Amino acid sequence: MAAIPSKKLETFANPNPERDYVIRFECPEFTCLCPKTGQPDFATIHVEYVPDALCVELKSWKLYLWSYRDAGAFHEAATNKILDDLVAATRPRRARVVGDFKVRGGIHTVVEASYERGTG
Repeated sequence: MAAIPSKKLETFANPNPERDYVIRFECPEFTCLCPKTGQPDFATIHVEYVPDALCVELKSWKLYLWSYRDAGAFHEAATNKILDDLVAATRPRRARVVGDFKVRGGIHTVVEASYERGTG
């Protein structure tokens, strides 16, 4: 059965919830569409978070990012939405998402969004 894009992030129980530790992953094949021109935008999405009770399951993360492929989104909106969805699914202690977008029109854009519990 073929995989399909999905906005649903699956989680699993943190195997060491008593300890602060950092989970990092890099997603170098992120694509979305420019909402103005419809042309593809390419980025590497960097994620770093300190889990609490839940961790994000990586296959669902892959399918989640894939759901952006045909969606129009400004770099700033996409990066912040990815952080919001990660936080909603896992309720981490801390999280940071960096969207490192490839050069377009001579401009290289990097958007960083952070979350820390208690500060929003």
